[in-house]
Amino acid sequence: MAENERTDWPVWMRDLGRQLRHVREFLGLSQEQVARLAGVSQGAVSRLEAGRGLATPLLIVLKVHLVLTRALSGLDPDIMDDEMRAGMHLGGLVPPTPGADALGRITKDPELDELVQLYRSVPERQRRTLVAVLRATARSLSRPTSVEADATAEPERNPLKA
Repeated sequence: MAENERTDWPVWMRDLGRQLRHVREFLGLSQEQVARLAGVSQGAVSRLEAGRGLATPLLIVLKVHLVLTRALSGLDPDIMDDEMRAGMHLGGLVPPTPGADALGRITKDPELDELVQLYRSVPERQRRTLVAVLRATARSLSRPTSVEADATAEPERNPLKA
């Protein structure tokens, strides 16, 4: 039996759609923005992401993929997950193997992915506040505690013992 006869195409399209949506949301792009950049309709992007695109022309899939790939190429490649980096090439259109994380990761650090998702979930007018809170939290966490400072401090020199 040939490989394509064993492929469950509806499942494959749903997985592809989930991946594309995950990347689009990570990048902070709307379906309308991706559609405009790809030269396709917003409805085509929506159908593709929902996995309802079994009859979607390959050209639409490639155009959406190209827009997302270009946007991802602006990220530092060192922070990107190996699978995501590989997915930026045409072979990345193949959804992950069964049993893998359904959405995959975009960066090597799942916490960074989560931070980006949290940032994107906050209304735009409140993002500065979120960043200020994160900045203050990071500063307070990077300062040594008094116990850590005592452990690393040099002992005081007694001038009488010199």
